[in-house]
Amino acid sequence: MGTGMIGMQWIIFIGVAVVSWIVQMNLQSKFKKYSQIPTNNGMTGADVARKMLNDNGIYDVQVTHTPGHLTDHYNPANKTVNLSESVYSSNSIMAAAVAAHECGHALQHARAYAPLTMRSKLVPVVSFASSIMTWVILAGILMINSFPELLLIGIILFATTTLFSFITLPVEINASKRALVWLSASGITNAYNHSKAEDALRSAAYTYVVAALGSLATLFYYIMLFMGGRRDE
Repeated sequence: MGTGMIGMQWIIFIGVAVVSWIVQMNLQSKFKKYSQIPTNNGMTGADVARKMLNDNGIYDVQVTHTPGHLTDHYNPANKTVNLSESVYSSNSIMAAAVAAHECGHALQHARAYAPLTMRSKLVPVVSFASSIMTWVILAGILMINSFPELLLIGIILFATTTLFSFITLPVEINASKRALVWLSASGITNAYNHSKAEDALRSAAYTYVVAALGSLATLFYYIMLFMGGRRDE
């Protein structure tokens, strides 16, 4: 592996790490700021989630709480909206936005939203790829001159995780769109605080954008490494 390639690798990894840290700090800051602003009617995140589900005719999804901070998620396997403690019992505009976003995923599931369906089908493939690709890529780099095909296998495995990251983008953006439309229509947000809910969800979406672009940059690096190894044969 040439010095230039090693330098590029570090630039990619450090650059992605720095941008990811900035985005995470921004999200934490927005979470703290908007957690101080209450909703109009005092509804908690759990209340908002149940109302949004019921308003959309969804009665087979359970709203529950999960430990941790910013661990909120929708599980399509058992149809549960899992809200972190700081969202589940909080009546802040941040809690309402996060809860509605996760219910947006439940709506996607109920309406068979294509990107979510595709993402769900990729989960077992990505899980398998993630469990072995680091070792395959490492071995492929070490054996680039004698067995370059091994790195190619690693690249294909990594490409599945990159694809997963990009499919996640429309899933997350659409869930936020559904959430914001409902929050406004139901009166949970008003002219004063709706922009804050929108800003909070936009900040959360940036984390997925950074992850996808970082994965794509790393994939390009491995492809360039493979092409360089082929030329050296």
